[in-house]
Amino acid sequence: MASLWRAVMGETPPNADDYDGVEYWSNPERTGWLTKQGEYIKTWRRRWFVLKQGKLFWFKEAIVTRGSRPRGVIPVATCLTVKGAEDVLNKQFAFELSTRSETMYFIADSEKEKEDWINSIGRSIVQHSRSVTDNEIVDYDSNR
Repeated sequence: MASLWRAVMGETPPNADDYDGVEYWSNPERTGWLTKQGEYIKTWRRRWFVLKQGKLFWFKEAIVTRGSRPRGVIPVATCLTVKGAEDVLNKQFAFELSTRSETMYFIADSEKEKEDWINSIGRSIVQHSRSVTDNEIVDYDSNR
């Protein structure tokens, strides 16, 4: 029953396979507090976010160690856009992260934090995007 409750509350810990061996506790690209809207029950909760190697992890606590278990993870390669969302949510410092199937909303603590997160996540989307694979790249000079 407890596991059902966690699933309903959107608190089911992600499977360790979702981490792809990313050592989220060591040298992250970006970390910080964001307020995130729940996946199933649309309440707002403050979480500690860690961006590393194309994965956006979140935790309840800011102290992240090897033994910490993320509350969730978003592979940014599945994301299409990250942009401001103040007008959508009518909340200051809000931004959204969208995949083909869903849009997730976040609120930063300041305009600078919001812009820094948008830039960091956007850069990660580009770096880890699978929209262009190596076999789709054409080298026009190789046939000359």
